[in-house]
Amino acid sequence: MSRVCEPLERREFVTPELVRDHPPRRRDKNKRLVYEIIRPAGAGHKGLLSYSRWPTLELPVHVDIGAALERVIERPGFYDYEPLPDLNAVEWHVNFADAHLFVAYSSSLLAQDELQALEHPVLGSVREALSALGERALTVESGKPTPILLAGVERRGYFATEPNADEGRPNGLYGNQFARASADAIRQATHRLEPPTVSNIIAMEAPPGGAGAYGSTIIRYILATAYTGFEAAVQESQRLKSDGSPVVVHTGFWGCGAYGGNRTLMAALQIIAAGLAGLDCLAFHTGEHSGGAFLHQAQALCREELGATQAIRTADIVTRLAALSALKPEYRWGEGNGT
Repeated sequence: MSRVCEPLERREFVTPELVRDHPPRRRDKNKRLVYEIIRPAGAGHKGLLSYSRWPTLELPVHVDIGAALERVIERPGFYDYEPLPDLNAVEWHVNFADAHLFVAYSSSLLAQDELQALEHPVLGSVREALSALGERALTVESGKPTPILLAGVERRGYFATEPNADEGRPNGLYGNQFARASADAIRQATHRLEPPTVSNIIAMEAPPGGAGAYGSTIIRYILATAYTGFEAAVQESQRLKSDGSPVVVHTGFWGCGAYGGNRTLMAALQIIAAGLAGLDCLAFHTGEHSGGAFLHQAQALCREELGATQAIRTADIVTRLAALSALKPEYRWGEGNGT
């Protein structure tokens, strides 16, 4: 049976008109400086930006864990937005969203969500346009995930957050360090892309914090969120490029920073969601050096605890993971990192 479904909302924006009519706001001085560098006066825009918001999709009954594991590619470091070689795929990047889409894009905050909006300044225009239209643009509504997809988004710059004492950022510029940075450090970290590249983005919110073991209800919620976002990307890819191109989703430790999610479990649930959605590839960005170990633990969890030799019932996966979290501390909630 076809899984095709319609989004709750869909809008198409002409990018030059969007930026002209709804320019992004920059309340923070450092973000204003970045914007002035990557989008100087007179810079032009082109293309169409597609916005869609999706209802929570019903989880498929079974998933092939083995097939899902075969399609995971480890990518050391953070997002670089480079396409995977030799695939000619439609590629998407997960935005670790708040329930209110890009709510802090103009503030002094710089976690993953805000960094993505900084490098893709038209995302601020999307928020301003939706606000002017009276739309709340929620990635969670009435307690249910409603991921938002944005296709055709200009990326106009690269902002370096890693520590570099020679360039005035000995502690890096991620999180709270951004607000403390000097103008000179901001300038040295900012690199304009000319011409801009184009990204596709999946904005979805992870559960914002918990303690102790993950129960079956929250595990099912996380799985439904990731599956809905990934499945929507498959369907949007087919709509935008109907030639059967592979679909790739780039992600990382979604919900494991300020929200304190468990890295191993959250990675495993995204692998399972990718299998449920039939992604051709899940490109998992492991961030800092220790990140690879958590991804490997997630892969081992899927292979050894869930079984990779045959299809397994999705409901059984939820039950098994909840039991493991109750039994083993390494699968329980962590603490937020303050970003």
